[in-house]
Amino acid sequence: MDIEVLGALSVREHGTSITPTAPKPRQVLALLALQADRVVQVSSLIEELWDDEPPRSARTTLQTYVLQLRELIGEALAKSGEEDVTAKDILVTLPGGYRLDTRGGRVDFREFEQQAGAGYRAMDAEDFTSAARRLREALSLWTGSALADVTAGSRIGLEVKRLEETRLCALDQRIEADLRLGRHRELLSELTVLVNRHQMHESLHGQFMVALHRSGRRGEALSVYQRLRTTLVRELGLEPSAMMSRLQRSILTAAPETAGTRSPEATGRTVARVG
Repeated sequence: MDIEVLGALSVREHGTSITPTAPKPRQVLALLALQADRVVQVSSLIEELWDDEPPRSARTTLQTYVLQLRELIGEALAKSGEEDVTAKDILVTLPGGYRLDTRGGRVDFREFEQQAGAGYRAMDAEDFTSAARRLREALSLWTGSALADVTAGSRIGLEVKRLEETRLCALDQRIEADLRLGRHRELLSELTVLVNRHQMHESLHGQFMVALHRSGRRGEALSVYQRLRTTLVRELGLEPSAMMSRLQRSILTAAPETAGTRSPEATGRTVARVG
């Protein structure tokens, strides 16, 4: 079974989609997919579907959704000609919950985590070429916002936020690797979009300032700092971090090729929610 959640939900068995179109069964499948090969408690599924106001028939209705998913799995198995496995072997009932077995299939968010992890290790080793490549490959697995076509309850909502945070972290580190490789001019258009999308994300603003300054655009780099400061003070009553203040001072006084080198602790601060 192959699972994709880094964009629209897609779950396929032997290449045949088992993703339902109805919102509630789709929600059930999405939560099972996010916890693939692990047990998802019935209580968690009910909370996801109805929050803290489940109907009296919640368990029965959930069982109906599971049956609908098993029908889709059964149809996919029949098309494949696989006879020694049933839908119940893939969407398994266990004490207290259900488990969606991938049977060694591809799961995109786990592939992303593995690729990104390799990129982080390369960053730690100061192999910036490998880091940029690995992190770029990891980010290419994303085709849109996580589970963009699924109605998210509390459980899926938390998982989506977690995934989006991991995406932003990988993006931050890929940009840092590119800066270390002297690709500041190539980054300008991308960072222009990112700082407008994430208006209180300090690390991205710092990277934009460095890229602008190294491109000979010191005034614009300092303007980026002022816009960030204005936003933070207006929205949160906070000044930029000490790291950002040091970066501003270095741009005021240093040559483009020396400004903006990160200190060991400067791994990026998101001052408030991102996105």
